[in-house]
Amino acid sequence: MNFYDERETRDPDQRERELMARLPAQIAHARANAPAFARLLADVDPAAVSSRAALAALPVTRKSELLELQKAARPFGGFAAVGWGAACRRVFASPGPLYEPEGARADYYRLARALFAAGFRAGDLVHNTFSYHFTPAGSMMETAAHALGCTVFPAGTGQTEQQLAAIADLRPDAYVGTPSFLRILLDKAEEFGLRPSFTKAFVSGEAFPPSLRDAFAARGIQAFQAYATADIGLIAYETEAREGLVVDEDVVVEIVRPGTGDPVAPGEVGEVVVTTFNPDYPLIRFGTGDLSALLPGAPPCGRTNLRIKGWMGRADQTTKVKGMFVHPGQIAQVVKRHPEITRARLVVDNPDLNDRMTLMCEVAGGGGETLAAAIAASLRELTKLRGEVAFLPGGALANDGKVIDDMRTYA
Repeated sequence: MNFYDERETRDPDQRERELMARLPAQIAHARANAPAFARLLADVDPAAVSSRAALAALPVTRKSELLELQKAARPFGGFAAVGWGAACRRVFASPGPLYEPEGARADYYRLARALFAAGFRAGDLVHNTFSYHFTPAGSMMETAAHALGCTVFPAGTGQTEQQLAAIADLRPDAYVGTPSFLRILLDKAEEFGLRPSFTKAFVSGEAFPPSLRDAFAARGIQAFQAYATADIGLIAYETEAREGLVVDEDVVVEIVRPGTGDPVAPGEVGEVVVTTFNPDYPLIRFGTGDLSALLPGAPPCGRTNLRIKGWMGRADQTTKVKGMFVHPGQIAQVVKRHPEITRARLVVDNPDLNDRMTLMCEVAGGGGETLAAAIAASLRELTKLRGEVAFLPGGALANDGKVIDDMRTYA
């Protein structure tokens, strides 16, 4: 069987009817059980929200707003329909911090569909290098692999040489993690004269350019990517056609004009807005802050759902570095800790396709090694990522309000 289930090949009109038929009950559920939606949708008749036009009239709640909303109503800003106990198996903290519940249902994040499209099958041993600490990525991938009948080695991040030793001993069939860490493992294995056993990989958390995909293929590894978030779970996934990302069967995806809730024309770049049918965290018109566009026509792989181009940048200044979101507010906190800084901008680039952060700081008096080390320590503490620090004279940074400048390019 080439498809995870028969829903992937449904007639598109049938899929649209069935998705729209599910909306009223989810809107009613969110209003009744999530306090934030009780407020946001107070004047909405759930029964009337049975079309994309009606959905587009509802307010967008953006990820960039969640931080303040959660601060005002811990832990989930009133958007969750579950509390502590059996219905909420785990709670995670993504950078910000943003808190996310994990319910008790199997394959809670619905990523098994994406792993299946990447060639993962029952009986595979999966080497999972996503973090199991604080953030949900490790659990997202593990629960999906378990749903397929795979065994998982919970490798987590870092400790490259110890990971290679485990790979040599266990001979896993598949890799899960960021593409940059897979490349690090392969390069280090080559240094040691080892040949990793991976023949397939599922990567996420970073951009995955064709040049890197082809480099993995040259080493005998077919790697596929997906677009997922801690809040929503799977949004879209890559198939063997390699033409865009196919939208998941259990979400409604809209592309809207950034800063508004207005859907754009097919093919036009806009912000990805997602409505989920998750009963525990029933996010309605959730603005991811990511840019993408709908692709025309049906996927050539036989699936019939909509396709998006994939990640095309951020609608706001929040960016993702090595699989972790970095928010402008975190940079503001660094500046507040060090009054010597008069203005700062985080520049993100990727020499040799490795993400790098440099905090450019205007500092009275020119700074010094001690101050640079202190600022770097604050940057790491607040973002959970290593970064460099560079000092600039006053007035060197443009007065344009930009806090994060993503300058990465992908060949």
